[in-house]
Amino acid sequence: MIDATGWPTVTLADVIEVNPPRTLRRGSQAPFVAMSDVLADHRAISALQSEDYKGGGARFRNGDTLLARITPSLENGKTAWVAGLPEGVVGHGSTEFIVLSGKEPATDPLFVYYLARSPFFRNYAIGHMTGTSGRQRVPSDAVGMYEFPLPPLDEQRAIAHVLGTLDDKIELNRRMNETLEGMARALFRSWFVDFEPVRAKIEGRWRPGESLPGLPTHLHPLFPDRLVPSELGDIPEGWEVGTLGELSAKPQYGYTQSAKAEPIGPKFLRITDVNKKPWVEWDAVPHCEITKDDFAKYRLHDGDVLIARMADPGHGCVVEGEHEAVFASYLIRFRPLQARYARFLQYWLRSDAYWDVVRGRGTGTTRASLNAKVLGQFPLLVAPDPILDAFGNQVDLIRDRVVANVEDSRNLSALRDALLPRLVSGEKRLPAAKVLPGREDGLQ
Repeated sequence: MIDATGWPTVTLADVIEVNPPRTLRRGSQAPFVAMSDVLADHRAISALQSEDYKGGGARFRNGDTLLARITPSLENGKTAWVAGLPEGVVGHGSTEFIVLSGKEPATDPLFVYYLARSPFFRNYAIGHMTGTSGRQRVPSDAVGMYEFPLPPLDEQRAIAHVLGTLDDKIELNRRMNETLEGMARALFRSWFVDFEPVRAKIEGRWRPGESLPGLPTHLHPLFPDRLVPSELGDIPEGWEVGTLGELSAKPQYGYTQSAKAEPIGPKFLRITDVNKKPWVEWDAVPHCEITKDDFAKYRLHDGDVLIARMADPGHGCVVEGEHEAVFASYLIRFRPLQARYARFLQYWLRSDAYWDVVRGRGTGTTRASLNAKVLGQFPLLVAPDPILDAFGNQVDLIRDRVVANVEDSRNLSALRDALLPRLVSGEKRLPAAKVLPGREDGLQ
């Protein structure tokens, strides 16, 4: 059957293999993908660890698409495109994946991935789930019966190229942010953990008028040239041992309410929004209903420190910028008494010293938890204001770029998600492209 686009209507099984045979010897080591390795808005797989193959489960090779078939992973959009395996290597994964592989020469492998990401296919798969509530799955047979208009191969490649280019830029932003985050953490460790500037002066490696990597000349007068004993061990002379509570206003527990996907109120920041990445992706944060008075009470502001007290205790973030947002009850707000403390606390929350205290002081009978009093007593090392200001100035430049990259990725994701259904349905047509630049996967 030919639809209005001029494309033939086919079933998925006509042009795509569902769970194709992939040979893998039992007991052999091979790349393994768990459901947790597939992130909802990532085309690539976040991790590939080798594990013994014990039989069964998903088996895949480069160019295959992994589709999560179980609640809630299917609803959350967990779908991954396999690339980057060594040539000829077969990987294996969770039994809750369905493997999709384009049949040559009917389908382009990357087009198959975007077809599986389309809302038309997603809604169809969700509508055909079977099983008890909370453990529903879409059967492989039902997936194979999905009907859709199939573009010619040239147009499939053009569609995959356009959408893939957007995803490539999103992935580049992610990697850039990981690099920037590593730079900021390294700077924190150098100054506030290893005391590298102080040790460089003690050892004569950093002299007045000279610079070292990461230590320009103008910072030299800020750092002492001596370490002195303290309850936290040897620390730079003139620095003090304090607590989180001493650097913050009275802590505040968050707002109790149910999160809503609909934009019916301000953003509602939860633990799940702060414990996965070293930045907040505000576009993914849900909303909540709230009164005007409560909004004023719980509204977040630039520089607020938020720490989880339950579920994933210890994880936290610093709010960057002003947002129409409040915070949930499992989070505790510590508002820094001075703005200069925010950047320091942002990276102190990610330090080994902080996490050593978290693991040592978590309380609770069935699972660890923290409270405002315990968190407020956490010890930390406080440098003089000029050093905190210098650290903040350097990290501001890094974090401004991180936030800009997150916003850029948000816009790119919105564009991709708007284009995807229009392209795969033929509503928007692209010129056929026989040669696609940027395809480094070797798939033509």
